[in-house]
Amino acid sequence: MASEDPAPRKCMGGDCDNDAGSLQCPTCLKHGMKESFFCSQDCFVRNWSTHKAVHKSKSNFLTNLFPPKVVSEPDPATGKFNPFPAFHFTGDLRPVYPLSPRREVPKSIKHPDYWEDGYPASENTYKGRTQIEILDQKQQEGMRTVCLLARQVLDIAAAAAVPGVTTDYIDEIAYPSPLNYVNFPKSVCTSVNEVICHGIPDQRVLVDGDILNIDVTLYHGGFHGDINETYYIGDKAKADADSVRVVEAARECLDEAIKLVKPGGLFREYGNVIEKHAKSKKCSVIRAYCGHGINSLFHCSPSIPHYAKNKAVGAAKPGMCFTIEPMIALGTHLDDTWPDKWTSVTRDGKKTAQFEHTLLVTETGVEVLTARLENSPGGPITMPVPEVAIGEKTEQTNGDASK
Repeated sequence: MASEDPAPRKCMGGDCDNDAGSLQCPTCLKHGMKESFFCSQDCFVRNWSTHKAVHKSKSNFLTNLFPPKVVSEPDPATGKFNPFPAFHFTGDLRPVYPLSPRREVPKSIKHPDYWEDGYPASENTYKGRTQIEILDQKQQEGMRTVCLLARQVLDIAAAAAVPGVTTDYIDEIAYPSPLNYVNFPKSVCTSVNEVICHGIPDQRVLVDGDILNIDVTLYHGGFHGDINETYYIGDKAKADADSVRVVEAARECLDEAIKLVKPGGLFREYGNVIEKHAKSKKCSVIRAYCGHGINSLFHCSPSIPHYAKNKAVGAAKPGMCFTIEPMIALGTHLDDTWPDKWTSVTRDGKKTAQFEHTLLVTETGVEVLTARLENSPGGPITMPVPEVAIGEKTEQTNGDASK
């Protein structure tokens, strides 16, 4: 399969030497600028202050030169439509529009700096891009509080994720902080089946057999907490061997990486154990997105790649907070992006799963700030046992999700 991969693109981040994935600057895409690729969302945000200068000279000319995207007519019976009918989708999933109106945030809630114009100014300072903050005891308590709240919000959303509901409904019941972050239109990311991450909640109804990642970030007391999990929608999903294999592989990859987090542990080592475990399950590791520092800033240093032999610089120290959030796929690690500028999908249309925790490095190891609660929905399951025809003799394995 590797021999079929196209030559890698170079990341447009000015301080980055990594190969780029298919993640592109949303503003560049809006103006028809097709070659603005970045290696990760974190790298894009980190380099925004210098990159945005290219938009000023190009926007008016390119807006007139390139026609708007084709939009299909709404179904007369339902009013719903696919906004990108001419787009070559890699899998079976399709967006179902119209999106619901932007949700209003009560003025009593403290807003992050990007809530109005979409620009995370605090992240684009020199400190936000380059320095890894060591949190004092008061700041650590702030992170514990917001991460517990983020876990509780995710659990509420996950409990509602059943066949027959829309992802927009999940967005409605769970307000966290990504709303308008770099112009993201919704409050949570809901990524179904072949969607790697950044799925936009819409009018599509979840069906028995889907797998769904819900990514929640919460802003409280001046701090951000970030968490996501992938859930089985209905019994068909739990009975599908490929769905279970990729979901449980992703869960286990995160667990294996967390075991390495301790003072002195190198950031680049997490990717080695993640990719080794993913390969043992005949899965691949998505390279376009990475974990990130988090505290009073939503995304900041360090960057945490999830693939082997990466070049991440630095080591964990007590008081650091960051996420690890491996995205694991059944097929290729290569990704594409829908015309909505956000929805990232596997290039071969095969299913993918992700899990994420916010972690605090302690003097002796690590504290999982977004750890599952006793009553949290979801959780690991065992591989389904294949049905066997009557009279056929075979060995069956029960109770071991690794087989």
